[in-house]
Amino acid sequence: MDYHLRTMPDRSRTALDWDDVRYAVALARHGSLSATARALGVNHATVSRRLDSLERTLGRPLFDRRPDGYRPNAAGAAVLAEAEAMEAGALALLRRLDHADSDGPAGPVRLTTARSLALGFLIDRLDGLRQRHPGIELELVLETRITSLARREADIALRLGRPADSALIGKRVATIAYHGYAAPAVAAELAAGGTPPLIGDEEGGSEATWLARRHPDRRIAFRCDSQMAQAAAARAGWGVALLPRFLGDLDPGLVPVDLPALPPPREIWLLIRPDLTDVPRVRVVADALAGLFRENRALFG
Repeated sequence: MDYHLRTMPDRSRTALDWDDVRYAVALARHGSLSATARALGVNHATVSRRLDSLERTLGRPLFDRRPDGYRPNAAGAAVLAEAEAMEAGALALLRRLDHADSDGPAGPVRLTTARSLALGFLIDRLDGLRQRHPGIELELVLETRITSLARREADIALRLGRPADSALIGKRVATIAYHGYAAPAVAAELAAGGTPPLIGDEEGGSEATWLARRHPDRRIAFRCDSQMAQAAAARAGWGVALLPRFLGDLDPGLVPVDLPALPPPREIWLLIRPDLTDVPRVRVVADALAGLFRENRALFG
């Protein structure tokens, strides 16, 4: 929200910048400069500068700086409680304007999802949404951590796996199926009885890790925690990658290869905050996303 809140004229007070307040609210939610910076898409110096500006304006510190992060002090808790009420009021105003907009849904919608799903599937297919609703301002958050809908960090989420938060409104829109892929030369080596190396990632819960654990005797020639990078490494001939079909099937530089076992499919859930289900700008984006998965069901399990 790009507006500024200014106090009533008073020589003893300084204009209060709403953006400073917004950054402080986010810092209270995330607890550290770096986490807040990632959530807001800025660098940590910007967060620190905004907080310093707000504390100078109010004439008092609002946070205790601790080794484990930032915690609101008593004054900060009081200020942030008022700021969150202001934030809720601003969102309510946007919702009211949405309903009153005779020119169609317009305004910002924040969508969060996995990097591979965004870069490998969604972005190339969103032009229809833009053409039908040119007033929509879509902000895409590529997750390196779980972005919270409950804390208003996003409006819509596409999540892998059934959600644990029953307070959210959601539905399953697709299922990700996996397959093995390799460059043609590596696939030919495998078909001839060879054992080309695997492409993996850092130890974790990903499908690439699953593949490496099923084949502990196979060398891992390339590691990366990005499925897009794993696909690129497979195209370059580094070995066999385990990829979602929506990535591997459409890649002209890869061919499918048989693997003795595949990980179970993963559900994709579309989630919306309950207070936004009837907001037109959010509804049209959610409906467009669900439609994309229906139209491209052949790429999913």
